[in-house]
Amino acid sequence: MRKGKLTVVGAGPGDVDLLTLKGVKTLQGADVVLYDALVDVELLEHAQNAEKIFVGKRKGCYAYQQDQINELIVQRAVQGLHVVRLKGGDPFVFGRGAEEMEYAATHGIEVAVVPGISSSVAVPASQHIPVTKRGSSESFWVITGTTKEHKLSTDVALAAKSSATVVILMGMSKLGEIMNLFKKEGKSEVPVSIIQNGTRDNEKIGIGTVASIEYKAREQQLSNPAIIIIGEVVSHRQSILDIQKEYQQQGKELFEKVQIH
Repeated sequence: MRKGKLTVVGAGPGDVDLLTLKGVKTLQGADVVLYDALVDVELLEHAQNAEKIFVGKRKGCYAYQQDQINELIVQRAVQGLHVVRLKGGDPFVFGRGAEEMEYAATHGIEVAVVPGISSSVAVPASQHIPVTKRGSSESFWVITGTTKEHKLSTDVALAAKSSATVVILMGMSKLGEIMNLFKKEGKSEVPVSIIQNGTRDNEKIGIGTVASIEYKAREQQLSNPAIIIIGEVVSHRQSILDIQKEYQQQGKELFEKVQIH
């Protein structure tokens, strides 16, 4: 009798090309794929022969509750099937991948994980924002903006006291509270970026400061799914754009001189 298995796979931040090769190979060998709302359905094409079940949530509406997902994993795996749990970003960064693996393991099911490219690092990087930069930031925090009790994480207040870059996931509903904590630490002029739908075709970005970012978010209609980046490293993006613009201008002027002569 074939033995079942659960493999938790990180789908990456959104761009389908950022799924790892190991992730592709795992999907190709899947019998069942349980996928989340932040996963691009184009990735399911790698699992041609698999049963595909949407188990994500959209705007608070759950296709399945977490305990139902756990039971679904076990139900399929005990039938001798290879179950792939496909999650956005990395499954161990606020993805509940560890919980699902633990539940499956307690039922005697073999478990494995394929790490994914975390949106907490990749989304800022896609907009030329490094989470660390010599002279600007020696470390970074990655924090969930909303706990399971739907409250703001107490770690945000601790992070506001540090000189580190702060990356907050799932924090748009608490944006005002978050900025107030940084204002209390005298950081009203610290740069902030909000990136919605990072690495996707419909990506949107807002740039401001702790003092102005709420206005910018309203002005540009930024909402979840989005990542908030707070720190001096946000300024690096504009530095890169300015350098590129300067070189483009120099190239244009050089071309015009050549044309004249």
